[in-house]
Amino acid sequence: MGSRRVVFVVGSGRSGTSTMSGTLQTLGLHVPQPEVVADSTNPKGFGEPQWVVDLHQELLGRCGVQVSDARPRAWLDAGRLSADHAVRERVTQWLESQFDQGDELVIKDPRAAWFLGLWRACADRCEATPSYVTMLRPVTEVVGSKKKYYDQRQGDVTRTAAWINMMLHTERATRGEARRFVRYSDLLDDWTQPVFALGEAFDLQAVKTAMANDIAQVHKFIDPSLRRVTLTWDDVEVPRSLRDLAEETWQTLDGLATEGGDSAEAHARSDQLRVAYDEMYADAEAFAHSTTLAARREGAVTARREIEQAAAEAAVEAGGAPRLPHAVRAMVPPRARRGLRKALTRRRSREA
Repeated sequence: MGSRRVVFVVGSGRSGTSTMSGTLQTLGLHVPQPEVVADSTNPKGFGEPQWVVDLHQELLGRCGVQVSDARPRAWLDAGRLSADHAVRERVTQWLESQFDQGDELVIKDPRAAWFLGLWRACADRCEATPSYVTMLRPVTEVVGSKKKYYDQRQGDVTRTAAWINMMLHTERATRGEARRFVRYSDLLDDWTQPVFALGEAFDLQAVKTAMANDIAQVHKFIDPSLRRVTLTWDDVEVPRSLRDLAEETWQTLDGLATEGGDSAEAHARSDQLRVAYDEMYADAEAFAHSTTLAARREGAVTARREIEQAAAEAAVEAGGAPRLPHAVRAMVPPRARRGLRKALTRRRSREA
């Protein structure tokens, strides 16, 4: 590989990924433009290329995966799309165009974890060296932050499970690659230590040759008060078994950020936890199977009622004549159609 570098900032949302991306950008790495606009949930900015976010949202929609998806099989669905030739060609062309702006890029989007194989292949096609920074923040703080700033329809259980799924698979997907794990708390306490260590590990010239003014700008950019949510397990309502698995996952991942902690023993433990999570999720699906079937039946009943109502309204508007398209009439069960005809006949008789 030549001098081209692309750093992927990965990990769960609300874990400090934006702060890391913004720091690398301030030191001279290029964040492809335009960026996602800052808002109240992230007043310092996201450090996310809008094109990348739009791409990931499109791909997630195509494979039926959510940003915070707790299903282990979701990785298979996303992985199949990552191998699509047309998608790879499209991303490669975009990535190649970004190197016109500089040889060292930083790409950050929490959704990227679902498509790391795609980005790795495209970086290789561009003859660029990929590297990965996984941000670490206690699961209770991540869940609490998402609860405060994101969609309220997801509960503590779903968010905790999704965090385990995301983080363990991200660890597996980046294993064997140039990577570093950085604690969000370490970044806020003294950013110079983890960031300059990244510069050396990934051979980032922008970081290694940062000027005093760049360093001063990062000191202004990083605000310790950004850690606005500090919850514990007392504040997160999840079953004990899920809490224990999440806590053990956190302890294992946290150890990866320690010098020498990214070891074969840690990898083996991560694999064990991933298997344990898969089994726990399978058990939960089995327990909830009746609920799932009931929800499907309820959805079918609701859809049928909506079709019947639409058919009745259309028939009335047409003067009671059976002028509905055959495809619409066919969607209404025969018994319901007979009932509708009788009701309409009675109504016309009364009106006459």
